[in-house]
Amino acid sequence: MILVKLGGSIITNKEKPLTPNRKLIRKIASSLKNVDEPIVVIHGGGSFGHYWSVKYDMHTKPQKYSIKGVATVKNSMVELNSIVLESFLESGLKPYCLPPSDFMIGDKPLTKKVKEISNIAKTGLIPISYGDAMWFGKNKFYILSGDRIMGVLSKLLRPRLAIFVTNVDGVYSDMKSKNLLNEITTEIPITSEVTMDVTGGMSRKIKEAFYISKGGTDVFFVNGKIPKRITNAINGKSFEGTIFRG
Repeated sequence: MILVKLGGSIITNKEKPLTPNRKLIRKIASSLKNVDEPIVVIHGGGSFGHYWSVKYDMHTKPQKYSIKGVATVKNSMVELNSIVLESFLESGLKPYCLPPSDFMIGDKPLTKKVKEISNIAKTGLIPISYGDAMWFGKNKFYILSGDRIMGVLSKLLRPRLAIFVTNVDGVYSDMKSKNLLNEITTEIPITSEVTMDVTGGMSRKIKEAFYISKGGTDVFFVNGKIPKRITNAINGKSFEGTIFRG
């Protein structure tokens, strides 16, 4: 099984609120048609959920946030997810909507529900989940990032690969020189040219990548603007990007 995280910066125009990048979503979806094994996809919020979570000052820490903010963030993620599902269908794939509330309660995964995702993916459907505004309990809510979902699913599903699709070539040792790190160990100091966002941005992706790789799964960071790199990573071909060795 392959886990693929589509960053919000790839599937939307983060500089313009509520603007999907339908063309690039379809290109990525079309490239995934060449993958001959089960796939599970998670996507971020970009100029949809991220835009509103900033506006309403919502974060990953459970708190009593604005109820209107919770509703607005959740509705915007449902809207973006519908666009992703539609784009996958138009590209000849068989997406299966998988809201995170289907397999999370509070901030904990429902193990049996998560493991069923594997069975769904093996039918030829592509489960597609997403970051969301989640009920925590005691009148508190929190933002569950797509990156965190990658960590949760990786731990329980044990995928062959986990791929973070971003809007840059990978992880850089230096932003100015754009020196790309092809392979990362815990001893390497890491920076990124990606601005941190409400759900942690590149910093959270790197944190989750370390977590996933320590569990034994190889983690790749690739540039989604060149969809061929995604399939090259999956098929073991050479590609430009960063690898966290499992």
